[in-house]
Amino acid sequence: MASNGDKSESIFWRNIFRSKTLKEGTAEHLLSLVPAFSQLNVRELRQISAIVHRREYQNGEFIFYQGDPGLGMYVIEEGSIAIVVLDEKQQQKELTQLREGDFFGELALLDEGPRSACAIARTPCKLIGFFRPDLFEVIRKYPQLGLKILLKLAEMVGERLRVTDIELMRLRSELDSIHH
Repeated sequence: MASNGDKSESIFWRNIFRSKTLKEGTAEHLLSLVPAFSQLNVRELRQISAIVHRREYQNGEFIFYQGDPGLGMYVIEEGSIAIVVLDEKQQQKELTQLREGDFFGELALLDEGPRSACAIARTPCKLIGFFRPDLFEVIRKYPQLGLKILLKLAEMVGERLRVTDIELMRLRSELDSIHH
């Protein structure tokens, strides 16, 4: 056995352990923070990272428009995005601002329905895109990995639906109390 001072041994062990962790700032690390990918192991995150798409947008540039078909989700690597709805007069109403590490558009992985809002870059942005064809490729090549992602997406949609139901019941109750 080599002594503790043997550099080849320490490099060997360091390389083994390095492969098990995610370096902060990498696509894998960023993806691990997104609920749809949070339960994936390092190897699975690297498989997803290998097929994602990197996009850059300038301040004021639209990532997608309200009404566009949903193609996939985005994770913000750098910058700030505004989620905006257009009213009947085409006036913008900002719903929220998203920043580094936030994600949006994940419902489009399950449904190609029209986008319910616009996404607009508020600063120069770097985004990671994961699209429906990417998800289908994962399902075809790595069925267990695809199933993990789909189940997590379904869980996220279910939770959102529960929250929406609670809010709807609250609003109905308020309306009923006003009308009676």
